Amino acid sequence: MTSPTPQTDITFSPPQPRQMRGINRVGLITLIEKEVGRFLSVSQQTIVAPVITTLLFYTVFALAFGGNERMIGDVSFMQFLAPGLIMMAMVQNAFANSSSSLTIAKVQGNIVDLLLPPLSDLEIFLGFVFGALLRGLAVGVAAGVVLAFFAPVTVVSWGLVIVYAVLGNLLMGTLGLMAGIWAEKFDHMATVTNFVVTPLTFLSGTFYSVNSLPEAWHAIVLYNPFFYMIDGFRAGFTGHVDGNIAIGIAVLVAVNIALSAGTLVMLHTGYKMKS
Repeated sequence: MTSPTPQTDITFSPPQPRQMRGINRVGLITLIEKEVGRFLSVSQQTIVAPVITTLLFYTVFALAFGGNERMIGDVSFMQFLAPGLIMMAMVQNAFANSSSSLTIAKVQGNIVDLLLPPLSDLEIFLGFVFGALLRGLAVGVAAGVVLAFFAPVTVVSWGLVIVYAVLGNLLMGTLGLMAGIWAEKFDHMATVTNFVVTPLTFLSGTFYSVNSLPEAWHAIVLYNPFFYMIDGFRAGFTGHVDGNIAIGIAVLVAVNIALSAGTLVMLHTGYKMKS
């Protein structure tokens, strides 16, 4: 007789979620391409329209304030105005890109397409913010080329132009992502735009030198990060500066870090995204 074959106890461990190590480069690049493709597919609205709006602002203020006959320091008013308008167009569109993209996804119910892929909180953050940065820079380059036909747009320091353009667009792209996470409908997004972004933009010295303000208002403006965006970016074109370059960079870096940390916490907890 043959002895029975001994049975081996086989135990199966429950399935474990796959651990993604490092950065999911394919997913991150795909998300950035999706964000860029989204605004390029409607470039008449996302790039051409802001450039036309910038040109209209330039024309109106040229007629209202005397054009090159008015001087601000050693710079003509039109030279002073152009960089501020370019920066204003850039940051407003950087904000609009990340905020509208996420809000639309939530309203249409396809936010799940963002949450299901193996993307970490940092990768989602980088994807949206870099998409906003690229749209802001695209609008800025287009606006600068168009305004160059109407104003003597010269560059004194490419370093200042690039640093302030990147810091400003990253700040507004991050703020837009934070606002998009918070917003549950388009009315919420309009609230942020109308009561936060637009007032801070118009009170940043875009259309005037803050040194002409009364002392109390001048002190208040120094707490507005938008002022440092405009002032530093303008200094790269004209050499005229109302504030302090080093302080401006420090303020923008600090605000970027604070907003990025807050946004990453919101993404990690799934605030208004996974609930």
